[in-house]
Amino acid sequence: MSPSRNGARALLPVATMIASFFGFALLNGGFSQVPLLLVFLLAAVTAVAATRHQSFSQRITCFSRGAGSSGMLLMVWIFMLAGAFAASAKAIGAVEATVGLTLRILPEGFALPGMFLAACLVSLCMGTSVGTIVALTPVASSLADCTGIDVRLFAAAVAGGSFFGDNLSFISDTTIMATRTQGCELKDKFRVNIRIVLPAAVAAFVLYAFLGNPGAGIVQTEDVAWWKALPYIFVLVAAAGGMNVLAVLAGGCVLTGLAGLFGGVSAAEWTESLTAGITGMSELILISMLAGGVFEMIHAGGGIVYVIRALTLRIHSRKGAELGIVAMTGFANICTANNTVAILSTGNIAANIASRYGIDRRKSASLLDTASCCVQGMLPYGAQLLMAGKLAGVAPTEIIPYLYYPMFVGVMTLFSIGAGYPRKFSR
Repeated sequence: MSPSRNGARALLPVATMIASFFGFALLNGGFSQVPLLLVFLLAAVTAVAATRHQSFSQRITCFSRGAGSSGMLLMVWIFMLAGAFAASAKAIGAVEATVGLTLRILPEGFALPGMFLAACLVSLCMGTSVGTIVALTPVASSLADCTGIDVRLFAAAVAGGSFFGDNLSFISDTTIMATRTQGCELKDKFRVNIRIVLPAAVAAFVLYAFLGNPGAGIVQTEDVAWWKALPYIFVLVAAAGGMNVLAVLAGGCVLTGLAGLFGGVSAAEWTESLTAGITGMSELILISMLAGGVFEMIHAGGGIVYVIRALTLRIHSRKGAELGIVAMTGFANICTANNTVAILSTGNIAANIASRYGIDRRKSASLLDTASCCVQGMLPYGAQLLMAGKLAGVAPTEIIPYLYYPMFVGVMTLFSIGAGYPRKFSR
């Protein structure tokens, strides 16, 4: 079989995901009822069955390599600690205390845009979207109960804002990977990137402020023990200070135990909440590992290379080249559910396209990072939306219609290509 046919066959799991996703939505009466675990189980079976150039044992080995990669296991650790922290914080009353403190600090009606702004700033300091979502979503979810605002709006505000820093932070892995593959400086890429995404962030902030409906349904909180908020204060401060997300979550778990013992929560109750939080993440962990295995099979089968070659054959101008960089990065992101891996997969090809069509390397680095974060920010099976949905108690697909920041970023990215913006970097 020719390489092109092999590459096309490797994409069959993507077709299975799409078909089963819409099929389950039709059968179950809505996208919120789609069983993502079954969707990825079907995709995994398809991925193993569709690979013809390897023996069955080799296919299983390839699948397991993706499901158990170092990056995937790191994500599993984050999920486990996030579940433990969220459950133990709730058990000791830390969430209620933090919400009460937040409502007293923020101006009336500013809760929703305030959470979006907090997500932007925390992610800018942390350089990671997942860590930001873990830190802020439980508080945002409880704020929804207190203000009467749809919890999906709060979850979307946090998830969307988390990609602001993921895209711009100097310590973000996507920023580092984009600049390295394109051969430009971090500060130069930032100068281009901020011109594209800042208007999107401002537009999203204004829209969330309008949707926040100032004063509507705010529940006055009673006096609470503010010291119970210390675990969340620690998590936010440590995260903003750039501490490793695993260390942040582990420290938060320890603080919930200390605060719980001081407030009358027994050690048995605290350990029980930790266990419940970890086991509550089991479905999320299985989905992520199945996704990692599926995407490893697609990559090994040449599916991503096949699409990239098909896209680059149709490039005939500088604007077409910029659009091609965005398209191939976005598709690689859909196939890998990881924006860093997507940039790594397409970065060198993007650099060659940039050289051939005279694209400023600072602009190509910005397009790589912006496109990957935009697509990753709206993937219902991406780690970010899976985590946000789990912590907010809603299906990831229910958050997508309210992800205004990633949507506006997509619009601004296309505008930057069509209008040659910023002009200084688009000549």
